[in-house]
Amino acid sequence: MSLATAVPEVARTPGRLLIDGALVETPAQIEVENPATGEILTTVARGTEADVDRAVGAARRAFEDGPWPRMNASLREKILFRLGDLIERHKDELALVESLQNGKTVSEAHRGDLPPSWDIFHYMAGWARKIQGETIPVDGPYLNYTLREPMGVVAAIVAWNYPLLLASWKVAPALAAGNTVVLKPSALTPLTALRLGALAREAGLPDGVLNVVTGTGEEAGLALARHMDVDKLAFTGSVEVARALLHASGDSNLKRLSLELGGKSPQIVFPDADLDAAVSATFKGIFANKGEICSAGSRLLIHRDVQDAFVQKLVEKAAAMKVGDPLDPASEMGAVASKAQLTKIEGYVALGQEEGAKLLTGGRRLTDLGKGYFYAPTIFDGVRPEMRIAQEEIFGPVLCVLTFDNEDEAVRLANSTVFGLVSSVWTKDSARAHRLARRIKAGSVWLNLWNGFDSASPFGGYKQSGFGREMGMHALESYTQVKSVWVSCQ
Repeated sequence: MSLATAVPEVARTPGRLLIDGALVETPAQIEVENPATGEILTTVARGTEADVDRAVGAARRAFEDGPWPRMNASLREKILFRLGDLIERHKDELALVESLQNGKTVSEAHRGDLPPSWDIFHYMAGWARKIQGETIPVDGPYLNYTLREPMGVVAAIVAWNYPLLLASWKVAPALAAGNTVVLKPSALTPLTALRLGALAREAGLPDGVLNVVTGTGEEAGLALARHMDVDKLAFTGSVEVARALLHASGDSNLKRLSLELGGKSPQIVFPDADLDAAVSATFKGIFANKGEICSAGSRLLIHRDVQDAFVQKLVEKAAAMKVGDPLDPASEMGAVASKAQLTKIEGYVALGQEEGAKLLTGGRRLTDLGKGYFYAPTIFDGVRPEMRIAQEEIFGPVLCVLTFDNEDEAVRLANSTVFGLVSSVWTKDSARAHRLARRIKAGSVWLNLWNGFDSASPFGGYKQSGFGREMGMHALESYTQVKSVWVSCQ
């Protein structure tokens, strides 16, 4: 396969907004770039505040007067399961589009983006018939019971690193609970969201239940956050944008928010670990998807006794990594998602050198691969915890190596950033592993593994990595509200 391969229609024809079951034109357009070539794939509509208002209005009508919230839960279950089936059926097309618009290898899209996207719809479909209240034994001659009801209109704003997957993580539980949704994908990667909207219609989703508005965060995103008729906003992205959304919500109707934000996640390696397994996981944890992962293991905390040999193995693997054409099955890493992101990575690498960190490998743009935004796998050693490259999310293929001498120091280093998304501990000492699982301030702690994800298990952060949870039954708490009903029995 090569970059000259014919692309699916959604990646070569102008995209339109999906509002109330119809494809809607709007005058302004956004160019969608292929980061592996620097060329324009297609254009999509640039949704305005007026377009957002139309989409929210359609979602409100579908919620208040449409069949979706009142539909038999078993039928909602069938429609959502059918949507998961359609995503699986179109996996080759969707993986190709994801690769073309994001720059990740098509192999990574097949492996990391598509299976969990269809699986979350299958999983949440089952919850449609299991969302229930409870009977509470209160004092007095009363019957007290609770109802768990949908929020109403949900706005979902998602990032560009896993466009379809992040959208699915929000849309699936929101719909399972009986909500209606307005989805706004990143302006960099809107194509699979538009395709998801089309597949939802094919699956039998009623008009207005899922609306897709493409556009910029400054225009369409803030319009959703400010909108008085949006009941809930779910966001994946940066801390800076999350603050803007929080302010916009606070200035409007105090809508509920759930936020899945950044990370500066540690992989903690003790001398008694399976070091070969830890090397492999550390390598994949930072260089998979070009390091453009909220849960990237961007800090290696390595015990001083095994530092030299461990880091040398990582350097050798990084230097041998094949970076290139995302559609070539032999490529292990594709192109950074945008020119702006490439510039950001270059800035942090220069900063790391200025701060005194030792560049062991990488640290350069790969210009021999053409006009695309390719960057070499990069490793810094001698990183001190106060350095900006050890504190701030780079969101690229850059690993920072820090050393420790004992367990307490490892915990201090692990907890020394404003983030707390994920972490891992590598040791054969089970008591130590479970001790650290309690002491590390992160939403996920992986013991002797990296990247443990399942649709049934919750995912989310501590501290400035956000609040609320994706996946599992805990995700449904973000898309439902509890009503207490009292009945006099006198």
